[in-house]
Amino acid sequence: MESRINYTLVGLFVVILLTGLVTFVVWLEKLNSQNDYDFYHVYMNESVAGLNPDASVKYKGVDIGTVAHIGINSNNLEQVELLLKIQHGIKITRDTRATLKSFGITGLTFVELRGSRNNSLALKKTGNKIPVIPSTPSIFAQLGGALDGFSEKSSLALDKFNRLLNKDNLKNIDGVLLEAKLLLQDVRKEISSVHQLVENGIIMATTATKAFEKINTASDSVHEMAVTLNKNYAHVGINMQQDVHQSLESFNKLMYDLDLLTDELQRTIQSIENSPSDLLFKKTQLKPGPGEINYAE
Repeated sequence: MESRINYTLVGLFVVILLTGLVTFVVWLEKLNSQNDYDFYHVYMNESVAGLNPDASVKYKGVDIGTVAHIGINSNNLEQVELLLKIQHGIKITRDTRATLKSFGITGLTFVELRGSRNNSLALKKTGNKIPVIPSTPSIFAQLGGALDGFSEKSSLALDKFNRLLNKDNLKNIDGVLLEAKLLLQDVRKEISSVHQLVENGIIMATTATKAFEKINTASDSVHEMAVTLNKNYAHVGINMQQDVHQSLESFNKLMYDLDLLTDELQRTIQSIENSPSDLLFKKTQLKPGPGEINYAE
């Protein structure tokens, strides 16, 4: 009985030891494998249909990792959270962007990284927080957005077109077309009158041109006449100018003498008014006039 108990204890000890050894080896392998990868978060605003866990992560077509986890962002229910496992030593920069791409007709999707440059700063881990790689919409998302916008604008355009073509507007358009038709008929009737008016205008313009030519000819003749008169009678004008100048000088001299005479008469009349008795008795001595002795102004 005692030997059986000892074998049981030894067997149990061996099993526990082997289990611990296997667990330790698995943990060590897992730890080493985790140390060979770097983890990054990516948040997508579009559907990730076709993307499965362990899907490839590529950079310029080269596999550099896998998708470790796919879930909903707990902080924003409109976003899908991806956890990327990238090979250690691959430089992920701050300008790196993640987008979804498809393998083609298979429908399988993978994550494509692009935009990294050698001179860009590396995207590093801060504390225990996993760094985030920004995402950009895929071609299908951009195409879907463009189609949605086109569909919305088309719907608005059709609605406005339907409003434009209601019964009242159609009646107005019919009226406008009828009036335009009547206007065209009136214009066609008046075309002959317009042609006649144009022809009369051309004739009038020709007549006016001829009249202006005659006026120019007459003007030239008058100019030649003026030149001839100037040449023939230039000396007569000079003689007349000299005679007029001499007459004006004589007239000016006459006016000067009359002015002196008027002043003398005024002084005489003033003397008579001051002493009327001088006309008979000449008691008042007259003041010497201009040119006389003792004359003073």
